[in-house]
Amino acid sequence: MALPEIQHLTTERFTLRPLQESDCAALFATLSDPQQCLYLTRPAFADEAELWGWLADPDWPGKTWIAQAKGSDEVAARFVAVPAHEEGVTEIGYITVAGQQGRGVASECTSALIEHLFKDGSTRKLTAEVDCENAASVKLLEKLGFVQEAHLRQHETTHIGLRDVYWYGLLRDDWTHS
Repeated sequence: MALPEIQHLTTERFTLRPLQESDCAALFATLSDPQQCLYLTRPAFADEAELWGWLADPDWPGKTWIAQAKGSDEVAARFVAVPAHEEGVTEIGYITVAGQQGRGVASECTSALIEHLFKDGSTRKLTAEVDCENAASVKLLEKLGFVQEAHLRQHETTHIGLRDVYWYGLLRDDWTHS
């Protein structure tokens, strides 16, 4: 199955590279845990085959980067960028593997992804949709300069019920981490 072409990105501590099928096992440990998947729109994955089908879905229009510490083969996180409702707008997402949470992986790597997406000039705005109770994700987005643009009440039904979500946005003109 051919995955979209992904440019390698680097940070001080991490390399972000294209998804490989071998990453599935490393991600499964986190994405099979109901507590880790609490804020996903779907429940935890039952097996690696189901997870790989989701990760490598040929009809999904987005791109995936896998973060790993420099000098290591260990997967630290997954980052995505998906074309949004209009040309020039891209939605981002991320999940840090359980053993790497709280170590700044998401902050460092999301910052690099933002820089990459804005650098080419075709993206003018980034968005992120976050469950209102996902305090860690809210904190990360706000730290990176995203602005809460909406509180969508009873917006989405997920595996844990009807959820409120915050909609965040970041304009290229407001990005100050470059």
